[in-house]
Amino acid sequence: MTQDSPDALDFSARPPGATAAVVLADGSVLWGRGVGAPGNAVGEVVFNTAMTGYQEVLTDPSYAGQIITFTFPHIGNVGANGEDVECQTPAARGAILRADVTDPSNWRSTRHLDAWMKANGIVGVCGIDTRALTRRIRDAGAPNGSIVHAPDGDFDLAALHRTAKEWPGLIGMDLAKEVTCLQTYSWDETLWRLGLGFGRQTEPRLHVVAVDYGAKRNILRCLADAGCRVTVVPATATADDVLRHRPDGVFLSNGPGDPEATGEYAVPMIQGVLAASLPLFGICLGHQMLALALGGKTRKMEIGHRGANHPVKDLATGKVEITSQNHGFAVVEDSLPDGVTVTHRSLFDGSVEGLRVEGRPVFSVQYHPEASPGPQDSHYLFQRFVELIEAHKG
Repeated sequence: MTQDSPDALDFSARPPGATAAVVLADGSVLWGRGVGAPGNAVGEVVFNTAMTGYQEVLTDPSYAGQIITFTFPHIGNVGANGEDVECQTPAARGAILRADVTDPSNWRSTRHLDAWMKANGIVGVCGIDTRALTRRIRDAGAPNGSIVHAPDGDFDLAALHRTAKEWPGLIGMDLAKEVTCLQTYSWDETLWRLGLGFGRQTEPRLHVVAVDYGAKRNILRCLADAGCRVTVVPATATADDVLRHRPDGVFLSNGPGDPEATGEYAVPMIQGVLAASLPLFGICLGHQMLALALGGKTRKMEIGHRGANHPVKDLATGKVEITSQNHGFAVVEDSLPDGVTVTHRSLFDGSVEGLRVEGRPVFSVQYHPEASPGPQDSHYLFQRFVELIEAHKG
């Protein structure tokens, strides 16, 4: 990594063979080799510590507006396939890797990761000292940056630096509208099982409306697997839009961006659902906006939580769950009103990881219980939601 001043950015500094680079807003230049699609993109540079599931990470809509640094060096070793995607069109702005993408070595692989990235328009760079970059993010916060893959070696560093420096960042940015579905649809696909693949829910007991702020497919599969007929509605749906489906419960999905920005239209909807006394379950962005709807506040985190190894303590039972996480905002605990209880807490930094409303079938968690990728310690939360719905129905 070079720490040149912006005025010192110089094409002649490009090492031999470099076909890609990351230019940070402070003028730092990280040279590497291009993978994936040629082109350039700008976003917030973050890191993810998961050792598996890179394809699920790259297709998680919550990564809209972000460039992902993978701390695990062997990205691409199991190839890519059509089953491990979490959305139709990947929202991540780019990928930063330590090692070259190797040929796949897994029986489920149907495509080389490099070819898959090209087909999905994901700009990547490998050959980067990802440990040094991760330490920089850890110590100084997630920077804005530009990523470029130029096979011909033609770089305009000044323009890349200017783009990174002028990018406004995620605070105040509503990205849910960019990744949500465009119209209401039904979902009945259940979880993948070895030798069987995905199944279908043919005998649902309950009906859940899932509000799509950037929902991952495996979340919807978990709801269907738990016995639910799932109706998915766009992020901009109103309370009337949700309630006209006559759901037994409402689910608030994960998603990208600033919860306060998305909350401009989401909070009134959530408050309308709360007024209807329906069971409600939120995760990630849905958790944050539930807190806003209850009168709380959120804040931007310096680093955020992104990985599949985050320990979270259930304050009621004392049990520690290893969780999958991807978020850069958090609920401000001191802002929560009476009657809203913190149920889970991060053992990394003490931040709020779960809420419930006393005396009502309403709860949320900050992490990703669908575990795609990650451990399955928290799958039980979907069953808890179903049990709350059944108890509410009597």
